[in-house]
Amino acid sequence: MEKLAIKKVVQGLLDLQRTGESATILGIGPMSKNCVQATLELSKEGDYPVMFIASRNQVDADELGGGYVNGWNQFTFAKAVEEVAKEIDYDNWYYLCRDHGGPWQRDQERNDHLPIEEAMKLGKQSYIADIEAGFDLLMIDPTKDPLEVGKVIPLDTVLERTVELIEFCETERKSRNLPEIGYEVGTEETNGGLTSTETYETFINRLQAELKNRNLPMPTFIVGQTGTLIRKGEQVGTFNFNNAYDLAQMAKKYGVGLKEHNGDYLDDVTLLEHIPSEITATNVAPQYGTEETRAYLNLAAIEEKLVNNGLVRESSKTQEVILDHAIKSGRWKKWLSEDQKNITEKEILEDESLTKEIFDTAGHYTFNDEEVKVEIEKMYKNLAEHNIDGKRYVIDHIKRPIRDYAESYNLRGVTSRIKDLTAAKL
Repeated sequence: MEKLAIKKVVQGLLDLQRTGESATILGIGPMSKNCVQATLELSKEGDYPVMFIASRNQVDADELGGGYVNGWNQFTFAKAVEEVAKEIDYDNWYYLCRDHGGPWQRDQERNDHLPIEEAMKLGKQSYIADIEAGFDLLMIDPTKDPLEVGKVIPLDTVLERTVELIEFCETERKSRNLPEIGYEVGTEETNGGLTSTETYETFINRLQAELKNRNLPMPTFIVGQTGTLIRKGEQVGTFNFNNAYDLAQMAKKYGVGLKEHNGDYLDDVTLLEHIPSEITATNVAPQYGTEETRAYLNLAAIEEKLVNNGLVRESSKTQEVILDHAIKSGRWKKWLSEDQKNITEKEILEDESLTKEIFDTAGHYTFNDEEVKVEIEKMYKNLAEHNIDGKRYVIDHIKRPIRDYAESYNLRGVTSRIKDLTAAKL
């Protein structure tokens, strides 16, 4: 069977909820090519579909600034995933997804306080590249308005911009005679609170009416806040089962799936709650960048031991270079508290705890920097001389947390279950 459209996969999951055989699928941030390989290997081994959720900062058109992950634009990103799939003889379903697409979704656009007309124009330009590169799912997110910082964007405004962007994307898709794509929408920016069921249903109800009037498709996912929140390298939110369950039932009434964001670093009990709460999908991203950074740290520690024992002549400077580039990137500021954002490089290096936090949260932003790549390759070479496959270790290290989620989310074999269900309907 050919790959099902993402909307049909979600419909299959909703149908399987009635039999107790459903799953919560993972939206995985493509933090590096290693992360892509780890994800596809597990998807192949476990027989389940995966979504790669790329933010505009991570992957975007070259003329809009490109992405910090491998310098990928939409086309080179799609090609890189395809290359990895071929290398490992991948035989399952993966979906390229736009996470937080739309106006002001690049940090620079928001920092520049672009007017609405310019921000919408750039957001639409990015969507065109998504569509042409074959993305399967587009998140329509007009909630990052810099003029409304600290405020909830009015529901009318969110609805108006959401419908305008879906209509634009559908027009562009149809004009190119491309297959159907899915859409993901939300009521407000995720901030660790809870989405009220009243607001959620009002949004879905009004959105359904507007889309029907314009002959546009209903979204595949609607994002709802379940209480999860990431700060630095940890989960600081509190998952609310009752709220999640109520939102999932509300979404299901309209034939769409509940999507949870900020799903990183969840404990096993919380992970196991996702199946009975009937959350259809969870996004996880920063955790995998942090895990890869920590893997490099572990390898650097082994390399140092080899040097101290006279087995390696000249050590790489992997740890020092990643930290230096992470600090200079300034990207760590978005993860720290307000009173820490103006701290100097000297003050960071004098604070061991803060240094570790910045290494953890911003290390992954440096992986495509040339100096960092040179040092990692040198480290790999030193380790290979003593029978340690550094790259393999990094990929396997990233696989550990993905595997934990897949097990708790009942993902093993879900592609086959969806195939069987679909075939039974024919």
